[in-house]
Amino acid sequence: MNFAIDDQVALVSGAGGGLGRAIALALAAEGVAVAVTGRTAATLAQTVELIEQAGGRARAYVLDLALLDSFDGVLARIRAELGPIGILVNNSGGPAPSKASGVDPLLWQTQFNAMVGSLIHLTDRVLPDMRAAGWGRIITSTSSGIVAPIANLAVSNSLRMALVGWSKTLAGEVGRDGITANIIVPGRIATARVSQLDAARAGRENITPQQVMANSTATIPVGRYGHPHEYGAAVAFLASRQASFITGSVLRVDGGMIAAC
Repeated sequence: MNFAIDDQVALVSGAGGGLGRAIALALAAEGVAVAVTGRTAATLAQTVELIEQAGGRARAYVLDLALLDSFDGVLARIRAELGPIGILVNNSGGPAPSKASGVDPLLWQTQFNAMVGSLIHLTDRVLPDMRAAGWGRIITSTSSGIVAPIANLAVSNSLRMALVGWSKTLAGEVGRDGITANIIVPGRIATARVSQLDAARAGRENITPQQVMANSTATIPVGRYGHPHEYGAAVAFLASRQASFITGSVLRVDGGMIAAC
């Protein structure tokens, strides 16, 4: 299928590794010019190198989601070097494991700013490009905790739920401008973040990380963890012109792990 987005520019946040890198690679494979953003120049350069080796187009831009005042300058560079932004993939890192009670209020506030407020602000700064073009895709990567809360990840579960409410509301506001807004949810995808969570769980339960992985795999109907490129492919589809009637939705890429609707 030709996704017909090879004339577009995408901004992918958190693209220095993991799911963000997989998303950037998938979009570049569709001919999209990708602005690879994140906090660490070295890892961003590695993503750009991988894209260019595969024949794609990308440039790296250091963008710290905690520094809202820096957004306009970075966006101006992207527009000058690549063009107006038509595809925005909001992807932020997750917080450390935490319980629902007894969490420092300052941590809640700090994580809200990093995981929610920053992505909302970034979207607001990109929307004028999309409205001017009469077309756009806003795709926000969250966590399976928004469907079935994950034990010991209370901060992540709660704040990523806020992104769902925002995205669904935004979809209703921008649909007539030719813009879609969707949430995409990873299950157990084989990334460094998931390995860290497995290791933390192993420590809590006094078992090995391999046992944690085996136990998790037993709950996944397809019988394995997902590959990052499978997640990237799903994002690329949501960014496609063929996905123009999909908005305000939550798409799970979880191998059937989450039994709830």
